[in-house]
Amino acid sequence: MRIDILTVLPELLESPLNFSIVKRAKDKKLVEINIINLRDFTNDKYKSVDDYAFGGGAGMVMMIEPVYKALEKLKNEREYDEIIYTSPDGEKFSQKMANQLSLKNNIIILAGHYKGVDQRIRDYLVTREISVGDYVLSGGEIPAAVITDAIVRLIPGALSDEQSALSDSFQDDLLAPPVYTRPADFNGWKVPEILLSGHTAKIESWRHEQSEERTRKLRPDLSNDE
Repeated sequence: MRIDILTVLPELLESPLNFSIVKRAKDKKLVEINIINLRDFTNDKYKSVDDYAFGGGAGMVMMIEPVYKALEKLKNEREYDEIIYTSPDGEKFSQKMANQLSLKNNIIILAGHYKGVDQRIRDYLVTREISVGDYVLSGGEIPAAVITDAIVRLIPGALSDEQSALSDSFQDDLLAPPVYTRPADFNGWKVPEILLSGHTAKIESWRHEQSEERTRKLRPDLSNDE
């Protein structure tokens, strides 16, 4: 799998994409992640990627030309399954969406910045817009890292225990059950006896019941998702 991220601040992505599971997946050649500086596709000596909005208004806007040039270069090299723009008003990112994207071969993520991007980028160049939540960040680099991390950990071989991803929260629209480790009794706070029983079927049943109960209590909205 290949993920190309277009950004005006590549430094913001270097750290989160070079540690832990994502780094391990890169080292194992399971995924190739390229951080592409949009300033490399500008014409002026200042490497400008933003300008004032027509009609006035607060804030600067990402220009279409550097984005168009970067996308054209990449698309001339290979076919892409999705060209994603990180936007506060995009589709809400979910585990289901991460599952779907993890099956793709080539993805581009355009990290938005400033007041937003020229609307023509959204109208003609991207195939999908994704939001990581109902709030505004300083830029789309952090959402791009979030989306990338969620996708990469689902690639077969990225996790040392591939079954682990199947029991994560939000798989099957359920939160994960509570987990415990040694010691079994700490300050009088005890691990549920069922987990010490060794009875696999009963333990799995208990875990499923706990997942359903936690979901009903903490995230009742998940049961309403289509």
